[in-house]
Amino acid sequence: MAFAVSGGSLRSTAKAPKPGGYSLQLAPDLAFTYAQIWRKQPEVRTVVDFLARNISQLSLHTFRRLGETDRERLRDHPLAQLLANPNPETTPYRLMRSLVSDRGIFDCAYWAKLGDGGLQRLRPQMVKPVGEDWMTISHFEVKGDRGKIEIPREQVVYFRGYNPEDDLTGVSPIESIRQILSESYQASRMREQVLRNGARISGYLERPAAAPAWSAPARDRFSQGWRSQYAGHTALEAGGTPILEDGMTFKAAAQNAVDLQYVEARMLTREEVAAAFHIPPPMVGILDKATFSNIQEQHKMLYQDTLGPWLQEIQQDIALQLIPDFDDTENVYVEFNLQEKLRGSFDEQAAQLQSSVGAPYLTRNEARARANLPRVEGGDELVVPLNVLVGGQASPTDSGTQNLRAAPRHGVKSARRSVKSSDVETTPHVRAAAQVLAKFFARQRDVVMSRLGAKAAAEWWDEDRWNDELTVDLFKLAATTATELGREQAKALGFEPGDYDEDRTLAFLQSVAKSRAEAINSATLAQLEETLGSDEPDPGHVFDQAIENRTDTGSTALVTALAGFAVMEAGKQLVGSRAEKTWLVTSGNPRPEHALMDGETVPIEDNFSNGAKWPGDPVLGADGVAGCSCEVEVTY
Repeated sequence: MAFAVSGGSLRSTAKAPKPGGYSLQLAPDLAFTYAQIWRKQPEVRTVVDFLARNISQLSLHTFRRLGETDRERLRDHPLAQLLANPNPETTPYRLMRSLVSDRGIFDCAYWAKLGDGGLQRLRPQMVKPVGEDWMTISHFEVKGDRGKIEIPREQVVYFRGYNPEDDLTGVSPIESIRQILSESYQASRMREQVLRNGARISGYLERPAAAPAWSAPARDRFSQGWRSQYAGHTALEAGGTPILEDGMTFKAAAQNAVDLQYVEARMLTREEVAAAFHIPPPMVGILDKATFSNIQEQHKMLYQDTLGPWLQEIQQDIALQLIPDFDDTENVYVEFNLQEKLRGSFDEQAAQLQSSVGAPYLTRNEARARANLPRVEGGDELVVPLNVLVGGQASPTDSGTQNLRAAPRHGVKSARRSVKSSDVETTPHVRAAAQVLAKFFARQRDVVMSRLGAKAAAEWWDEDRWNDELTVDLFKLAATTATELGREQAKALGFEPGDYDEDRTLAFLQSVAKSRAEAINSATLAQLEETLGSDEPDPGHVFDQAIENRTDTGSTALVTALAGFAVMEAGKQLVGSRAEKTWLVTSGNPRPEHALMDGETVPIEDNFSNGAKWPGDPVLGADGVAGCSCEVEVTY
């Protein structure tokens, strides 16, 4: 092993000398070192810390390759132990974080191989690579304020980026954003000077030239009254409404953060810095163009496209410069553990595994262990329901339609696929919708009951507030529900769940949420007014009844409508004009107009004879969808 550097000799160099080199000129009279820029520029620190924290939280495992499809995790190998315990004062997380931070700030990083078998970070400001030619490094000079030492090349793990002019060093990304940082500094400095040196007035009073002559006593009286009421330490009613005389007007004169475009400038700088480090803007808090779906996808891409090159470089440098120092190195390599980050939620994993193996795959005790519950007797046997066969359904909860899709219909010999809005399990979504409505009714009750002392409805019922709040709640619910159901229907149609584009549905779902919110609140207001007009008014009873009854009917109607929309939207997006849709009646006592439509089939882009695109379409109105249990079937 080449671990021969003395920790004592490194310590004897003391700290790094006064800042020099690795600096950036931000203004004619100001230069910062890279370390000072990281410390003083929040955009640079945000981006660098994002990279360092997300990489250092990954475990670095050691493996031996046994074959093309087999490998062995090495836990007791000296390399694995070294990476798990770099030195008595450094954790693996801290060592990796410093490595990525140094690479992000300086485009180089150093680990010294200590004589006791440990690893020690060397600060880039203290290290200079020295080569006998332009291709290879012979040694490193480590210089502190008390002297310097030379360390042979083989006793340092050197991580560096690319430099078109020097093969021995890298070029910091900070150099590429020099102009951006300089502009940000100058703009910030200008805004600070404007706010500090600007006139300390929020506005002034303008008195028309045509106003009557103003006597000195009248002017003094108005001035004294204005100051006592609205200005200075003696102001009595801050925020009050002033009463002006003789046609006076108040002119605002202060500059605020909006006028100075403070937020826009900050966001632009952060976006440019993120681009220099190849990080998607939503990952560092720039959410103005973010949606639920693209943030989710960018999170999955983070460890593939953004951090993937970093991880590969670190793995290969360790393989090149550290692994050869050990004796048992045949087919040994290191790899970051990405599985915990890429495997998705438990629901997604369960669906994928169950679909892959075609049968239940967890024992009862394994499931109980995930819920932190104790083991039960006989819980180690895999329970396989009688209706689950090899090559058949993957779960007893499956509808079974996947076994029927290839059957010819209406004399057509070619295989056809069909899905119904009832093929997906909606019970969890109905429960979630009921909880949203119950919480809203409870919150609404508390506010309304506290205001009912007023006589006029306008004083105790805030229509805009309730419509806006419920619209937000229902939109979040509708977006999540329709997306999950749409992905399930896409899979049933033979496509990948990710092929369903939920972004195309958000505008419509927003409209649905708004119309449902207005209808629900309108019904509540009508019931309240009717109750208040009775002989024995009990307005609280309206909300109790809403929580007890309307949450169930309302959530069922909403989720039924979303399920119908999801299957229709999946067919329209993924199949297009080849698909047809059929109206199906499931109730034993349907509406007469719906009973006449049972089995009605139209192209997927057309409306049914009642003008709706699917059962539950908001165009039918509240009366047309309330209690309706009809469903839609898409076939192609």
